[in-house]
Amino acid sequence: MSHTVQDKAKLLARVRRIQGQAAALERQLDKEEDCGAILQQIAAIRGAVNGLLGAVIEGHITHHLVLEPSEAQRREDLDVVLQVIKSYVK
Repeated sequence: MSHTVQDKAKLLARVRRIQGQAAALERQLDKEEDCGAILQQIAAIRGAVNGLLGAVIEGHITHHLVLEPSEAQRREDLDVVLQVIKSYVK
């Protein structure tokens, strides 16, 4: 079973909070609010997305790299997480 299924409720709660933050940002832009408040909201969204990514990567490493009995599967799973990290830091 995938770790995202095990942590589904927590991950969905994070996604819903991010959706709420994005909706708030849209409202701020629509109302032409102060740039400082808009920047703060963008930073909050970025932090929330980073937290979500960190949680999923942590679960991936634990379940697919540490606990996976098959060395071949561990190598494949390592390639997946490395590609995600490489694309994220670009």
